[in-house]
Amino acid sequence: MTTRKLNLIAFTKFQTVMFTVFGFGMGILYSVGGVFVDLFTIGLNYGTVLAFGALVGMPLIFGAMGLVVGLVTALLFNMLAPWLQWLSIEF
Repeated sequence: MTTRKLNLIAFTKFQTVMFTVFGFGMGILYSVGGVFVDLFTIGLNYGTVLAFGALVGMPLIFGAMGLVVGLVTALLFNMLAPWLQWLSIEF
């Protein structure tokens, strides 16, 4: 069994998309949760508008993190692939 190297660009794109989708989901939860908290406590205010900024901000931040994590992970895997003969990944 041979361990293949990961395609750096493809894996990085995959990680970036997955992190961005996850960030969008977290942004939705944060925004909706913020609206409910504001409705039941102090009422709607400027903080509520900023909470909806999470719909844009969180996917951007998570996407940037996914880019870095995907790049570092693929580079580390490609460097360690000769010693990881028991691990088989096809991407």
